[in-house]
Amino acid sequence: MKFAFCTCVQLGLSCIEASLLEGFKFDLFITLHDHKSKSKSGRIYLDQIAKKNDTELLKINHINDAEVIEKIKEKEIDWLFIIGWSQIANFEVINTPKFGVIGAHPTLLPEGRGRAAIPWAIIKGLKQTGVTFFKMDQGVDTGEILGQQIIPTEDRETATTLYKKVDEAHVSLFLDTVPKLILGNYSLQKQDESKATYWEARTPADGEIKTSMSPEEVDRLVRATTHPYPGAFYYDDEGNKVIVWDVN
Repeated sequence: MKFAFCTCVQLGLSCIEASLLEGFKFDLFITLHDHKSKSKSGRIYLDQIAKKNDTELLKINHINDAEVIEKIKEKEIDWLFIIGWSQIANFEVINTPKFGVIGAHPTLLPEGRGRAAIPWAIIKGLKQTGVTFFKMDQGVDTGEILGQQIIPTEDRETATTLYKKVDEAHVSLFLDTVPKLILGNYSLQKQDESKATYWEARTPADGEIKTSMSPEEVDRLVRATTHPYPGAFYYDDEGNKVIVWDVN
């Protein structure tokens, strides 16, 4: 069985590194061109690991580029993993691998479809979140679920600590999922649309601390936007931007 992996962030690289240590072999890596999304949180490069493991690396501008389709066909890929990737794969990409495309989302789907899952989990004060692996369809985070892992959150959870937990959950689910795919003994579960929620994308500008916020709201915002994200901020009396990484 042939596998391809598409990523440009640490969550994806962690899955690749862990699976290679277990003796797993990939047939193709896909990532962004080096000049794209340089400021993306957790941005990584696959050149070194591709060379070390003699795996072809395809660098692209968009997941829906014709060269992606051509390469998947050329390599006769059975399953494509797309993890840590903000572009939405179209119908042709989803249907080119023999068995399909698997995505990952750092919430317990159908809750929290959309973007900025880690910051939102903290801002919303959730007691738990998680990671979901699912078979992609044409919707956004709407595909049938392959597996989930629950992540309890602490009272003082930060983006830094939660990102680490999410990273570890990705690895755990990946190592659990791949053998099932190889053996063909996986199961798929439809998402309950009545429980679906959607979280909006966030930009660095959303990290601004405003005077209208309560102390609790400021605390959550700072914890939600600290490393690896750009940080919460305010402007002092002289108009200088002051970044706040933590609150004691």
